[in-house]
Amino acid sequence: MKVWLLPAVAYLLGAIPFGYLIVRVGQGRDIRRMGSGNIGAANVTRQAGLLAGVLVLLLDAGKGYLAVWLAAQWTEQHSGWMAAAALAAVVGHCFPVFLGFRGGRGVATGAGAFLAVSPAATAAALVVFFVVVMFWRYISLGSIVAAGALPVLIYALYAPGHAPPTAISLAATAAAVLIIWQHRPNLRRLAAGTEPKFSLRRRP
Repeated sequence: MKVWLLPAVAYLLGAIPFGYLIVRVGQGRDIRRMGSGNIGAANVTRQAGLLAGVLVLLLDAGKGYLAVWLAAQWTEQHSGWMAAAALAAVVGHCFPVFLGFRGGRGVATGAGAFLAVSPAATAAALVVFFVVVMFWRYISLGSIVAAGALPVLIYALYAPGHAPPTAISLAATAAAVLIIWQHRPNLRRLAAGTEPKFSLRRRP
């Protein structure tokens, strides 16, 4: 396989709309017309139940991880191609060709992708996410803060004592900016005090 095709493969993997497919197949409904309209795990959990939400979370994270894993296998762990695959997978989830380029926020896919790039930094970002959600009970706020922290954590933890490859830092920063940008509606609701708090209950 030509290595220049790796970003395209990663994009297509990221573009698989698991949230849409699971709700469509399981309930015959369009998740884009339910709740916030997002195809991610949080909205699926609120609208279709915890089992569906967890399944979407795992699959979205898994496609991001797989994209980077494939890049690592085909390029003997070349950091530049792994970084490109990670970013392409997040872009694919946010702008999936299969749904008219209107997708999710990219959080789970980004977590899976960068878990394959830097497990320590991604684990630390997940801790940040859970702490924010535990105290404030906003999934969106936890996602925004964790995404913003990821580039810093990668710089600190990718190879302690050494700066990470430039491509890794650039991809992490670009992914963080994209994820935060995709949360614009959530930021407006947070500012207005109308953002729904985390709950395991299915919303009517």
